[in-house]
Amino acid sequence: MRLIRSLAEAPMERNSVVTVGTFDGVHCAHREIIREVVRLARIRQGRSVVITFDPHPKEVVSSTKGSVHLLTTIDERVALLEALGVDLMLVIPFTFEFSRTPAEAFYREYIVNGVGASEVVVGYDHMFGRDRQGTVRELEEMGRQHGFSLITVPPYEVRGEVVSSTRVRKALAAGEIEHATALLGRPYRLQGRVIEGDHRGIMLGFRTANIRPEPGNKVVPGRGVYVVRVRVGDERRSGMMNIGVRPTVSMGLKEALEVHILDFERNIYGSLINVEFLRKLREERKFGSFSDLIAQLEKDREETRRFAAGLEDHR
Repeated sequence: MRLIRSLAEAPMERNSVVTVGTFDGVHCAHREIIREVVRLARIRQGRSVVITFDPHPKEVVSSTKGSVHLLTTIDERVALLEALGVDLMLVIPFTFEFSRTPAEAFYREYIVNGVGASEVVVGYDHMFGRDRQGTVRELEEMGRQHGFSLITVPPYEVRGEVVSSTRVRKALAAGEIEHATALLGRPYRLQGRVIEGDHRGIMLGFRTANIRPEPGNKVVPGRGVYVVRVRVGDERRSGMMNIGVRPTVSMGLKEALEVHILDFERNIYGSLINVEFLRKLREERKFGSFSDLIAQLEKDREETRRFAAGLEDHR
C-alpha cells in the first residue's frame, strides 16, 4: 500500500474506487466498506483508495476539543487498512481551516480532480464537508454531474446490533471486552510505556509493569481485572491486567494500569509494550486483608493460564 499525505503526491487515476472517512477503530462495519472498495477495484482492474484524516476531526471542531478518545492511532489505521489490501491511502491533515471546506468543494478537489474516481463507496450514514452538511443524496447528485457512481453499504450488524465506533467505545468503557471484540472483529489493543511504580506487586509476589498509555487519548477499558496478551518487542506473553485505583493497597486516589506478565522477570522499564484485551476476569474490589488479595490474585493467575491454554489449543 502506498501512503501519502498530500494531493500533490497522488497521481490522477480515473479508474479508482474511493472511500472517505475517519474509520476510527477499523471495526467490522468499516471493514465491510473497505472490502467492497478493494473488491470493486479488482473487478475493474483499477485502484482502491482510502481517504482519511489526522487528527480525528472531533479533536479540531468539537466543543470539547482534545477530549476524543481514540480506538486506533493513525499508525494502527494504516496497518489495518494495508492488511485489507488497499492500494493507496491519502491522510489529509485535518485543520480548522480544512473543516470549513464545503461538501461539494471537497469532493471536487480531492476526488473528481484529485485522485480520480469511477466509483465511490460510503456507509449508509455518510456525511461530509463543512459541518457534515453533505449527505448521501447530495453525493449521488455529484456523481451524476461528475461521472462517478455511488455505492452505499448498508448497516452492518453483530448479534442484532448495528456496529459503530461509539458502540465500541461504550463496550470498552463498561469493561465488556468480548462485546467490544465482536464489534471490532479483533481484540482491542492499547500501547503504553512501562513506568516506575510503587513496587507493591513485588511485595505481594506478583511483579507488575505499570503502563502509561501512549498516546494519552486512547480509550482505556473500564476498571477491572482482565486477561490480556502482551507484546514486548518480538515476544508475546499472556498476562493479567488491573485497571483501577487498587483500593486494598493504596489510598485509592489515582487510577493505575498495571499488568502481571506470566513467567516473565525481565526489567522492561522505559519500554513500549502492546496489550490486547481478551476477557474480563472480575471487577476491582477492596479486600479485607493482603492475604485475601493474594489468594484472589492466585485464582486470577490460574484462570488466566487456563484461558491462555485454551487459546493455544484452538490455534
